[in-house]
Amino acid sequence: MSNPATNPVPPSPVAAAAAAKDISLARIALRNRGVFWGGAILVVIGLFAIFGPLFTLDPMTLNPTNRLKPPGGAGLFGTDMLGRDVYSRVISGAQVSLIVGLFVAIVAVAVGLFLGLIAGYIRLADALIMRLMDGLMSIPAILLAIAMISLSGATLGTVVLAIVIPEIPRVVRLVRSVVLTVREEPYVEAAISAGTRVPTILVRHVLPNTIAPLIVQATYICGSAMLTESILGFLGAGIPPEIPSWGNIMSEGRTFFQLTPWIIFFPGICLAVTVLAVNVVGDGLRDTLDPRIARNMR
Repeated sequence: MSNPATNPVPPSPVAAAAAAKDISLARIALRNRGVFWGGAILVVIGLFAIFGPLFTLDPMTLNPTNRLKPPGGAGLFGTDMLGRDVYSRVISGAQVSLIVGLFVAIVAVAVGLFLGLIAGYIRLADALIMRLMDGLMSIPAILLAIAMISLSGATLGTVVLAIVIPEIPRVVRLVRSVVLTVREEPYVEAAISAGTRVPTILVRHVLPNTIAPLIVQATYICGSAMLTESILGFLGAGIPPEIPSWGNIMSEGRTFFQLTPWIIFFPGICLAVTVLAVNVVGDGLRDTLDPRIARNMR
């Protein structure tokens, strides 16, 4: 007679079907207009952020003789109060916003997934983790970010960390709700009865069910992180002024807004289009990956 402890339970039919379904949904997502157009806009913005600095001026070069020149004169987007090329600064700011958005989404999802799996499956840890998450959610994200930046200094790493911390509880709550539902499934109870170790159950049976909602949540976190970084930069509590970002570009140009609105207009439009594209991709992925919505759309 075989020992159940030495014969791990094979992947459940539900998990196997979900894995196969994810592959087909990747192709279906390409046919979703929201995912396609939002992704295309993000690709274009990403290409400009990566290769744009190779064809632009130094965003920090001062040229007082070209102060406050309108678009099309001294530069494609005009110049600011110090004669710096606004187009070069907007391209450089795109790098900062995309880096912040991607890193915040990756770190928040990774940490939130780990804590959510533990909170949802281990009842003893649930109360401790969720009370900690409730405490973090009770603090306004902007105030927490400003406090952390004030204490440790305004650097790119500090800004990312300050934005990540308020986003983690949202991911934890999402993953925990999925785990609480999945742990009651028959195939999970069968794995527990067979003596399968907890890490194996979490990785093989629970984790695949969290992938789809986490992908959607990551897109919203990315867009929210870019907005928060711009707000901090506009308030003077974000990226240092020597590193151009869309937020501090608009902050520096607000004094001359009535005279030179293009200093705020162009970075503001880029920020709005980027966040809109990220949210459109998130909505398209939600419509594709959520079985109930996808079933109603057929």
